[in-house]
Amino acid sequence: MIRNQLMKLQSEGRKIQLGLCGAGWIGSGFLKAVSLVPGMEVRILADPNPALARQAFLSCGISSESIIETDTPGIAQDAIRQGKYVVSSSFLLPAQTAEIDLIVEASPSPGSGAEAAQGAISQGKNIVMINIEADVTVGRILHHCARKNGVLYTVSSGDEPGCLMELYDFVTTLGYEPIAIGKGKNNPLDLAATPDTVAESARKSNKDPYQVASYVDGTKTMFEMACVANALGFVPIRQGMVGPEADLATVSQVFALHEDGGISPHPGIVDFVQGPAMSGGVFITVRITDPRIREDLQYLKVGKGNYFTFFRPYHLWFLEAPLSVARAYLYREPTLQPLPRAITEVVTIAKKNLANGETLDTFGGYTFSGMIDRAEKALASNALPVGLAPGAVLKKVVNKGELITWDDVILAEDSTVVKLRREQDALL
Repeated sequence: MIRNQLMKLQSEGRKIQLGLCGAGWIGSGFLKAVSLVPGMEVRILADPNPALARQAFLSCGISSESIIETDTPGIAQDAIRQGKYVVSSSFLLPAQTAEIDLIVEASPSPGSGAEAAQGAISQGKNIVMINIEADVTVGRILHHCARKNGVLYTVSSGDEPGCLMELYDFVTTLGYEPIAIGKGKNNPLDLAATPDTVAESARKSNKDPYQVASYVDGTKTMFEMACVANALGFVPIRQGMVGPEADLATVSQVFALHEDGGISPHPGIVDFVQGPAMSGGVFITVRITDPRIREDLQYLKVGKGNYFTFFRPYHLWFLEAPLSVARAYLYREPTLQPLPRAITEVVTIAKKNLANGETLDTFGGYTFSGMIDRAEKALASNALPVGLAPGAVLKKVVNKGELITWDDVILAEDSTVVKLRREQDALL
């Protein structure tokens, strides 16, 4: 058991020493989660705002006197050996510090995630990605580089992709045939959502309105489903997926194959459902042909007919990520890794009429949203990956609802994420 292994480490006076990149809502939440887990601790917390990192440590009961601020590996190394904790403005410092066993990437963007992950891999550190946006954008090349360097690259559990991988392992180990995988969307889809339209709900939940708008306009859902699709080889039925209304009584028939009255044209579909019944959960719909297994599943009230849906009613974000850290460190076992070939892409769609010379803002903003599509279709249309959209400058007018392409924008070619994406595409 993982807990027994972690307790053994702790009883021997050892802990998994973690370097964490990102001290925002996700990073500080992961830090708090780790504070309850035996056998591991975060020793370096890096963020462009070191004061935010310091506050995150303080909120976990670390005394101010025990926290050192530095961007210098040698000073960080000495501080950790003296039992202190380090905050830094450099995402590269955790990987450059020998005492750190594993890097956890929890920063908010593909750009920062790419920088931190590349730094970890180049320094021979295993890395666990909570940042799925970075994985969808450049995960294949990061995984490729990690294998070449003999280190582990994995996306964590907690968000829908990792939870779906665990559920997929469960049903396929039992020999069931997956037809569709997906999530229950927490809020109604509104492709036009902006920070202004969600301001009140963001205030009530104490969340950044851009973050909330990225949930409502579907960009976050597109990233989540692309992440797991790229690990399993699953595809959306159409650009943006279908997103039907469903509950536990209807979802199995909704995702049945066409010949059985459902919407799935073939096995291996990724999608999401709307409606309160499955909100916040993840599901896999399977087809069962064996009469005895069908009979037993019906008796156990899993479903009826030829299709059954296995539903997990929650995902716990970064609160579950320590489990992926433990599996990576103890057993060198990944939770989720992208396949070597491109399966899906999240493409960039103009959210309003955009002018020549206009700068695209960020996820959940006013200028664009993300839409999942099959990788071959995205390639054929020269679609700009939405992970590269923030900060891109338009070279032409793009109308509301239109696809933004590589040719439409000027990118920061010297940035790590753009360089990695160019290298990833060259692998094709």
